[in-house]
Amino acid sequence: MRRWIPFMNKAPRVSVVRLQGAIGAPGRSSMSDRSLAQMLEKAFKGKPDAVALEINSPGGSPVQSSLIGSRIRRLSEENEVPVYAFCEDVAASGGYWIASAADEIWADPSSILGSIGVISASFGAHVFLQRQGIERRVYTAGKSKSMMDPFRPEKEEDVARLNRLLGQLHQTFIAQVQDRRGDKLADNPDLFTGEVWIGQAAVDVGLADGVGHLVPQMKERFGDKVRFRRYEAKKPLLPRLGMQAVDGALAEIEDRAAFARFGL
Repeated sequence: MRRWIPFMNKAPRVSVVRLQGAIGAPGRSSMSDRSLAQMLEKAFKGKPDAVALEINSPGGSPVQSSLIGSRIRRLSEENEVPVYAFCEDVAASGGYWIASAADEIWADPSSILGSIGVISASFGAHVFLQRQGIERRVYTAGKSKSMMDPFRPEKEEDVARLNRLLGQLHQTFIAQVQDRRGDKLADNPDLFTGEVWIGQAAVDVGLADGVGHLVPQMKERFGDKVRFRRYEAKKPLLPRLGMQAVDGALAEIEDRAAFARFGL
């Protein structure tokens, strides 16, 4: 009956959105803008008093990180709803990119934040192929079409080209953090080197606004009667048939490997 009485104040409402795992291309089990779009749209619907992001991500695709962060900012501005990010085990690389879309960033005393850099990893198997008597044949139109082929010897010009691309992505990442964090950032020479900081140290360099947890912080801001409505991406009910099982297993391996870079 309460909702039919116009002069009674409703309790404040906070939408809690969980963002868990590595960030990857659409169609995989990892987070992507497409997989999160509907959930994020629902979280901002009805103009809650705030949206709180629970972030536990070691990063991944820079493009998907940018798209997710941009969607969060657009929804925040269109609906005039503030966004607070709460980092769990890790919000690094693309995970921190998404966190930077929030108006405030909070961390646990043991949370890992930062890793503002770009990485490209591959392997070289040309020696193995030679030992097995296997000849690699590649035909291209365009001298730059075949770059960093793991089955051919590494070329200096390919490495130089890859470094240029990584440098461009790195500058985009830096610009995003500087735009969102502004004067909060400390004058620290290691800030954009890919270094990471834990808990209070992340606050000290300006990557976070404080050490604190979601429920206590939201109650302090909106009162003890604040209501929470949770949103979490749903995984397919039957992801274990055929190629879905293989894709899911590979995504899980990639996810674990990404977290392992931070000792998790």
